This record gives sequence, structure tokens and C-alpha cells, in this order.
Amino acid sequence: MDVDLPARPDLPLESAAYFAVAEALTNVIRHSRAHHGSVFSRHAAGLLTMVVTDDGRGGADPTAGTGLRGIERRLAAFDGTLVLSSPPGGPTIITMELPCAL
Repeated sequence: MDVDLPARPDLPLESAAYFAVAEALTNVIRHSRAHHGSVFSRHAAGLLTMVVTDDGRGGADPTAGTGLRGIERRLAAFDGTLVLSSPPGGPTIITMELPCAL
């Protein structure tokens, strides 16, 4: 885990960020067969960026379940985005961004 933020976000946004990362990590544990995972978070240019990666089997598909769709909905409530890279064989990289003034 590598988190470097100059301050805490407002509570609703902090909660959305926390639960988005928690759900992404849950997906790593349940589905990826990964040996390693990581969380990276930074704030720059008015965006809170969170990246969850794993060295698992890849092939994550947002249409195959509710986890990634749930993260997208949670972030969208704050005009945030989720970008997924998960080719077969891995790695999986989930990049989540939330507009945020700190």
C-alpha cells in the first residue's frame, strides 16, 4: 500500500474511495488467483487517483458480475471514473479517479 495525500477528503468522498478500493481488493482475493496486490493513491490536479493492481490471471470482466459495476456506480455518484486493464494472463490494473479538492 502506497498512499500519499496532503489531507483527508470530505467524509462522503472518503467513504466512496474507501469502499471502491475495498471492493477492488475483494475482487483480487476472490477471483484473480494473485500472489501479490497493491494499492496506490495520490492527489494531483484536482483528482484523487487510486490504483489497485494484482499479478493474477487477468480477464476481469465488468459485465460478468456486480463488483466492478458497483465500483463504477459508487464512483459515478461523485463524477468519478473507473478504467480497467485486465488482459488474459494478467496483470489486472484498476484505475479509479474522483474529482477532489484537498
